[in-house]
Amino acid sequence: RILEVLYGPNRRQMEAMLGKQNLLEELKSLPEADQILHVNLKGRDPDDAFTGVPYEKGALFLWWLKDKFGQEKFDRFLRSYFDSHAFRSITTETFVSFLQKSLLEVYPGIVSMDEVQRWIESPGLPKDAPSPYSENFKRVETLARSFLNGGISVNEIDAKNWTTQEWLHFLKAFPETPDLSKMKALDDRFKLTNVGNSEIAFQWLMMAIRSNYEPARSRLRDFLISVGRRKFVRPLYAELAKSPEGKRLAQEIYLQARKGYHPITQASIDAILK
Repeated sequence: RILEVLYGPNRRQMEAMLGKQNLLEELKSLPEADQILHVNLKGRDPDDAFTGVPYEKGALFLWWLKDKFGQEKFDRFLRSYFDSHAFRSITTETFVSFLQKSLLEVYPGIVSMDEVQRWIESPGLPKDAPSPYSENFKRVETLARSFLNGGISVNEIDAKNWTTQEWLHFLKAFPETPDLSKMKALDDRFKLTNVGNSEIAFQWLMMAIRSNYEPARSRLRDFLISVGRRKFVRPLYAELAKSPEGKRLAQEIYLQARKGYHPITQASIDAILK
């Protein structure tokens, strides 16, 4: 909601589309118990259950509520929520109780508690989860397809005004293992191996690992040593570890990089490279 007010609905739609894409990808690798918003941490280290589910599934749940009740009613609920719970943590039970009293019962017949429980207590995403859409993403996706199919050359891609989100969607439109000639053409034109934006660099380096794009190998090493965010480094190490050669490289880099990582990140990478 803040993003929409500051940057407009189109930016919000792009962020939401990327968030949902990432969530759907992550859900494929998670056990059903960790796909639930009200995750059970009994007998577990909370760090072991650290995923994107509460962020992205939680955001979609709130978006769904907004669509059901309308922006005006939902904004009033948000305001009352922040006024009532400022500067303190709450439990899931407290949130659900407040939601029932301050939204569902104030505007009866719109959303049932069964629907709320389905979002909070069930794995995966409900069938009626929001499906964000962006015209900007449609345009860059069309460009990506045309480039991949040989319909246009790399020089016909005008990306000078693209946002980070548009670049990410463009790169995510490529196949799992991109063609090396396409990788080289993009790199020659847009210098993606040395891009300064960490989000774009991460996506490019994931593609470089999968396609064995050698010109990005040095940047991959530097990125893993200089960037410690778990959301970036964990998938990169996991992708490297899929092949014997990649795992050896990952272990070599990790020997140097490990001391700069947060303990939660260290534990995650330790498990991948053990």
